[in-house]
Order: sequence, then C-alpha cells, then structure tokens
Amino acid sequence: MKQLEKGSAKLLNAWASYDWANSVYSLVIASAIFPIYYAQLFKNEGITAIDFCGMTLKNTALISFVTAAAFLVVAFISPLLSGIADFIGNKKNFMRFFCFLGAFSCIGLNWFSLENIYFSVACYFFGLIGFWGSLVFYNSYLPDIAYPEQQDRISARGYSMGYIGSVVLLIINLAMVMKSDLFGITGTEGEKAMKAMRYSFISVGIWWIVFSQYAFFYLPNGNDNTNKLHSGVIFNGFKELRKVWNQLKQDLKLKRYLISFFVYSMAVQTVMLVATYFGEQEIGWKDDAEKTTGLIVSILVIQLVAVLGAVLTSRASEKFGNIKTLIVINCIWVIICITAFFVTLPIHFYITAGFVGLVMGGIQSLSRSTYSKFLPETNDTASFFSFYDVAEKIGIVIGMVLYGLIDQITGSMRNSIVFLAVFFITGVILLLRVPKK
Repeated sequence: MKQLEKGSAKLLNAWASYDWANSVYSLVIASAIFPIYYAQLFKNEGITAIDFCGMTLKNTALISFVTAAAFLVVAFISPLLSGIADFIGNKKNFMRFFCFLGAFSCIGLNWFSLENIYFSVACYFFGLIGFWGSLVFYNSYLPDIAYPEQQDRISARGYSMGYIGSVVLLIINLAMVMKSDLFGITGTEGEKAMKAMRYSFISVGIWWIVFSQYAFFYLPNGNDNTNKLHSGVIFNGFKELRKVWNQLKQDLKLKRYLISFFVYSMAVQTVMLVATYFGEQEIGWKDDAEKTTGLIVSILVIQLVAVLGAVLTSRASEKFGNIKTLIVINCIWVIICITAFFVTLPIHFYITAGFVGLVMGGIQSLSRSTYSKFLPETNDTASFFSFYDVAEKIGIVIGMVLYGLIDQITGSMRNSIVFLAVFFITGVILLLRVPKK
C-alpha cells in the first residue's frame, strides 16, 4: 500500500483512531470498573489489607505501589525500545506489540482474585506496561504525521475520540453490571455484578485489539531505515536520551517547559489513577448499589466533559498561547485538590468530577502538542518523545509512591490528594519561567 502523505486527512484520522481503541483501558480498567471490582474483593473478604511480598499493605497502597513499579519499568524500557525503533525504523511493530500485551493482560484480569494475588497483580502490572508502552510510539508519530499548525487540533481530536470511544464501552459495561439478566449473567445480585465486571475486562481487551487495526493499517512503519539490528544498538536509546538532554541544555524554552511538565504531570496522572479509589473509600454512599452506579456515572461525567475541555483548551491556546493556557489550567487543578479534602457527599463528588474532566482533557492534549511544537527539526522524533515519556513516567512513579506512603501512614487518601496541590503550584511557578520568545 502506498504510504499516505504527511498532513493528509486519512492519515491524521488513522492516527487519532488509536485513541479510540486504547482509551478503553484508561477508562474501564484504570479509572472505573477495575477499582470498584478490586475494592469489592476486599470487602467481600472483610479485610482492608493484604500480605504481599512479606509486607502487610493497605489495599489502596498496594495498588499505588504496583502502579509505580509498572511505570518505573516503562520509564526504563522505553529508551531501549525507542532507540531500536529509530535505528531500524519499525516503531509500528513495537507499538503493536505493546498493544497486544496490554489487551491480553486486560483479558487476564477476568481471573483476578485475592487467592491468586501474584498472578492477578501481574495481569494488572503488564496491562499498565502495554498501555503506556504503546503510547511511547503513538505519541512519537505526531510530528511525523502532522504539520505544526495541525498538531494542537489533531492531538485534541485524538483525546476526544478516546473519550467518546471509551464512554461507549463503559456504558455497555455499566448496563452489564446494572442489568445483568439481559446479558444472561446468573447468580446472586452480588455474584452477577462481579461476573459482569470480569466480563468487562475481557471486552476491553477485544475492543483494544479490534479497533487498533485501522491505525496499524495506515500508519507508516517509521523512518524507512534499512539498518540491521546488532548488539551495539541495545543501549542506543539511552545514548539518544543523553543527546536529547544535551540539546535541551541549549534550548532554554524547551528545557524549562519539560521541567514544568515533569512536575505537574506527576500530579495529573496520579489524580487520574486514584480518583475512583478515593471515591470508593472516602465518599458516604448509601449502599453498594449506589456506590457502584455513582462511581461509574462520575467517571462518565469526567470523560464527557473532558471532550469539551480538550476542544476549549485547543481554542484557548490559539487565542492566548499554549503556556498561558497551561498556567490557568494548573491553577484550576490547585483549587480542585484543596476542595477534594472537604468532599464527603456524592453530590460533591459529582461536581468535583465535572471540574476534573474539564481540565483533564485540556491539560493532556495541550501538554503533548506544546512539546511537539517546541521540538527542533529532527527525524528522530521517537527519541524526543521517549524523553518526554520518561519524564512523565518517572514523575508518576514519584507521585504514586508519595501518594501510597501518605495513604499507608495516615490511613486517609484525603491527605494524599491535598499534597498533590503542591505539584500544581510548583508547575505554575515553573511555567511562568518559560521564555515567551
């Protein structure tokens, strides 16, 4: 098949369609269904902590630490893989590998149980690695397939497609949980709900595999290199990162932006990863049925409002500039984190969810496109985006570890959420230092 030209509508839509395919993981697994299922497993056993690797850990602290460990692995392997991908020009194959790894791990979550906690945690662990590993290569395609003036909008379109697609599957999964009989799911009310949630994990894997094929069909393999892989290439990615860092030191604007991104993104991603666990433990729901419905509805609100947030942010960036828009969004995040400490009732949680959605979609899409626009002219985009992703992942590791430690030590996730406001405040200060010219 003839390779599509850079900037063509079909190529841009094919790239954005991968968000439709893989975002079901971030919504159903990371944000909505799995956190509820995970908490219910512990509730059914009448416990809030478990022995893991010789330690007794609070259930929410355990998932925070496992998440941090997965991101640490991604941060380490992505430079290795991006270096190889740039050298032999086949980053699509790497993207496809991580897609399948994540999708089949999601299917494996169907067998998640406390009795098989190590296998269960492994499926969750590799699901995270598959999702975030594929994004390393997906993000690196942006400057390859779109011109600078197209990047803000196509980045926002990708996130918007992801939010819409994931909402479609989540609504189906919610129907499975709330109306199990219509799907032929049998057992007591509690058993039917748990079965429906396990089946939703399978649906995520299948959705991810099926809908990713459109992107894989049209995206180019890479830089069309004909180099053959040899042992000297293995650590080429780290050499590339060092080269990128040396270039950053000469580019004050890009360096200061990346440092600010490192700080505030650790808080953004941590909030996204723990929001449902927070709602499950800290909100005064009337009963389990209201809690399940309320949490899923809250996540749906976040996703739907995030579509509007991504579009409004791209428009605001065109009018006021990327950095000014990011500063305002970070300020809103500070208010949200402080307000979350006082959230106790479901209605409070719904309102907070709406504001989170508004700024979540915007800060993600604008951060990615801002970095892309600041990049110097280069063919090795995978290396630059690998650096971007490594910064993001190490930030998440720090954020999740600190969050888990505060949760484990104080016994309350409220203290952890408020602490994240410090990162957003620091992010604002650092963004103000990014040169305007």
